[in-house]
Amino acid sequence: MPEVALDFPRSFVEFTDPADGSAQFRCDITWLTSRWLCVFGQGCQGIVAGRPDDGCCSLGAHFSDKDDRLRVEKAAKNLTSQLWQFHAEGKRDGIIEKDEEGSKQTRVVDDACIFLNRPGFAGGEGCALHNLALETGQQPLELKPDVCWQLPIRRSFDEFELPDGTKQSVVVISEFDRRGWGPGGHDLNWYCSGNTEAHVGPDPVYVSERGTLIALMGEPAYAVLVEHCEAHLAAVAAVGPAGRRGLAVHPADPH
Repeated sequence: MPEVALDFPRSFVEFTDPADGSAQFRCDITWLTSRWLCVFGQGCQGIVAGRPDDGCCSLGAHFSDKDDRLRVEKAAKNLTSQLWQFHAEGKRDGIIEKDEEGSKQTRVVDDACIFLNRPGFAGGEGCALHNLALETGQQPLELKPDVCWQLPIRRSFDEFELPDGTKQSVVVISEFDRRGWGPGGHDLNWYCSGNTEAHVGPDPVYVSERGTLIALMGEPAYAVLVEHCEAHLAAVAAVGPAGRRGLAVHPADPH
């Protein structure tokens, strides 16, 4: 079975942020306990037809804010021609361009992000910023654009008013599915989060994406999340496939 439907039963858990008693987390533990794994270079078909080697880098990465852009620009200055295939182009013309609506994003060169090293490049294929982080002992999230290192996690913010008139802020941690790309997400050639081909990880997402989740939630909240995820997995294992009603398991996972 390839890509599953976008909407299916999910289990969420809500808890107060231990570091901020006024904030609440709402986490999709169906996604976070799934066996998704980035399969770039190992079966990824790419978001654009005919360009599997691009993965999800066929488009320029939009920056979340000025700090995001400045961090990436600073990181790019540390890239050498040995690590970055388009080093000369980046140094000559810069790494930023504007999309049709005037929003800043990484430049697109030869139909993909300027930081994407193509197959056959001696310095290693894939994101040059990612490779730089690994070579220098940093986490990729320290160098890559926000939208890139956060995938496949989606963090969104909500606020609602309680019956007594007080306002409650909620941080939602969920799956970055096709809809996370905006209206154009429905036109992507292939997308990994709901594809069975990508649900082959040895560890659940909350473990494999530990660094990402800590960066998005903070360590205290992540520790609480781990407890809930472990309890969910234990409950799923205890009841077996026949008794999972109310304990939603991601349909792209192997069963």
